[in-house]
Amino acid sequence: MVFAVLLALLVTAVPAQARDPLSVRWEPKAVRQGDVAMVFVTGLPDAKTAEGSLAGQPLAFFPYGDGYAALAGIDLEARPGVVAWRIGAIDARDRPLKASGRLQIRARKFPVQRLTLPREMVELDAATLKRVEEESKHLRTLYATITPERLWRGRFTKPVGVPDAGEGFGARRIINGLARAPHAGLDYSADAGTPVVAANTGRVALVAEYFFPGRLVVLDHGLGFYTLYFHLERADVADGDRVERGQIIGRVGASGRATGPHLHFAAHLRQTRIDPALLMKLKLPE
Repeated sequence: MVFAVLLALLVTAVPAQARDPLSVRWEPKAVRQGDVAMVFVTGLPDAKTAEGSLAGQPLAFFPYGDGYAALAGIDLEARPGVVAWRIGAIDARDRPLKASGRLQIRARKFPVQRLTLPREMVELDAATLKRVEEESKHLRTLYATITPERLWRGRFTKPVGVPDAGEGFGARRIINGLARAPHAGLDYSADAGTPVVAANTGRVALVAEYFFPGRLVVLDHGLGFYTLYFHLERADVADGDRVERGQIIGRVGASGRATGPHLHFAAHLRQTRIDPALLMKLKLPE
């Protein structure tokens, strides 16, 4: 997968003294709609804290090596263009250290999917529409809930053991001739009953039965990062359970609005919808 070139990344360190400047590194050094990256900050020996933002959205840093690191996400519908980032820290001697710069977001070409579904699955009655709106609101509230500790460690793993690489992220869907919201996850073709595993260590934030996703499990990996598993035949975990990377959490099904058995796998960084395929390609620290 070819990434666009990062056009501008300006670092301005403003420590209390000229020495010990912040050093900021982005990986990968290219961003597009739906991308996920890591930002590493060094030059922070014994720093007390670090914080920052990208395009006005907070970055949740955690200690890493002699500095800090954070996941950074670009929403699949982010407007292409230049956005600002800012990072600040307080060192062991209570000195403020700052860095800022700009990151250019490139447009990404997403596929267009034309689907034909039964009328009753698309044109919702008032009661069903109210249910869908309440379920969507519940999920948005969940994504805004920030667990202050990082639970995930190291690489993220594929959630289902099939050759299928997953497809459909960001697809602009036209259902029965009408444009709908873009597809915010990857779909994996798999037989009903195929085990579904946790992509990384986390805590079960939600097990529910919703109209569109069907039976679902949402894992909280800490610091505002969540993974979602939709259309399950059954869930093998309960709210509040701690799960490890690779642990079975459910089975593939066709619940909710699904035309056949498959797993819809998605990832959210707060409200930002990111491509799970890119998440699994990152070289993430333990």
